[in-house]
Amino acid sequence: MPDLAAAPPTGRYRWTICALLFAATAINYIDRQMIGVLKPVLQQDLGWSEAQYADIVFWFQAAYAAGFLMMGRLIDRFGARLGYALAFSFWTLAHVAHGLVSSVAQFGAARFALGLGEAGNFPSGLKAVTEWFPQRERALAVGLFNAGANVGAIATPLLVPAITLAYGWRMAFIATGAFSVLWLIAWVTIYRRPEEHSRVTPGELALIRSDPAPAVQRVPWLRLFAYRETWAYAVPKFLTDPIWWMFLFWLPDFLGKRYGLDLKSFGPPLVAIYLLSDAGSVLGGWTSSRLLRRGWSANAARKATMLGCAVAVLPIVTVQYVDSLWIAVALIGLATAAHQAFSANLLTLPSDLFPRAAVGSVVGIGGTAGAIGGMLIAKFVGHVLGISGSYAPIFAVAGGAYLLALLALHVISPRLAPARFDLEESAA
Repeated sequence: MPDLAAAPPTGRYRWTICALLFAATAINYIDRQMIGVLKPVLQQDLGWSEAQYADIVFWFQAAYAAGFLMMGRLIDRFGARLGYALAFSFWTLAHVAHGLVSSVAQFGAARFALGLGEAGNFPSGLKAVTEWFPQRERALAVGLFNAGANVGAIATPLLVPAITLAYGWRMAFIATGAFSVLWLIAWVTIYRRPEEHSRVTPGELALIRSDPAPAVQRVPWLRLFAYRETWAYAVPKFLTDPIWWMFLFWLPDFLGKRYGLDLKSFGPPLVAIYLLSDAGSVLGGWTSSRLLRRGWSANAARKATMLGCAVAVLPIVTVQYVDSLWIAVALIGLATAAHQAFSANLLTLPSDLFPRAAVGSVVGIGGTAGAIGGMLIAKFVGHVLGISGSYAPIFAVAGGAYLLALLALHVISPRLAPARFDLEESAA
């Protein structure tokens, strides 16, 4: 009979770290989504055209793309604690700067700086998940912290219109930026690697380190581009991230034009949509983690879950033709929930396929690919709306993107086998 008394208790402090990542992602999305919520007010105050708005989104995405490459490598070099603190501080300052500008060009410059800083969120968060969670829990942890994106998207249409109507749009940027300082203090105070943390029990540390120890301690950054596994992550990001960006930056506009909603009335529909997204993020991570615990391979668990998500997005192609606001909200909410569930699994791939030493860099490369896709979707949406004013072609693209992304993933990496490295080269 096993000696149960000898087994060290398993703690749960890793979920406190997950809660910090959740909060940071919520703040990240409040900061980036505010432009979509305030679009009608900003267009009136600063005189934007549809093309100028698309250009501002484009340059945010361009900075986000460049920032991902830099931030991914920075996180691998300096670690999650310092790297996240630096990125968070930079994007918070850029966010507050939005409230101090007086022209479209200055607003675009502040937006560019915001994109550079916000690019550090996911490389830092995924690096932290890799440090704090074993493989079988990572999809759930990623799903939970990625759910912060939807909480941020829910909070934005509730908080920002109220602040704007009471104090103006400039104060909305300044007030939300000031709140972010509290998270930064908590992060620097609390975060350490598990081995260095006094709150981690021996049992929890054993669980966290239950996966085989990585033999690779350093990976040359440029060499990552030669691995199929890098592209197995980057290509699906390129195809699916733009759809989320489209929802984030144009959904309030769609609801306004199609159903006559405004700053005072589109809050409840947006909250409903992003509540569904939240559920999707957690459910997607839980599903593949559950399948892994039942003995499925990572390949089967991740791809089966992603296939269900890709199918769930398809009804979005009909939403332009739906006259009922709340049926449209249900269809959009289903699509955004499926996106988040798909992403919760896609975001685990760097830690499935690469050693911890390379995770931040691979996340950065994939994030850059996704941001480039976001640049293209910004131009596409601006062009389509400028010519026809119809969202039908935009939703048609959204409907097919996930099946195409899953097909690309399967073609590039049929078995999701980890990348194989030359140990001598990695130690150089």
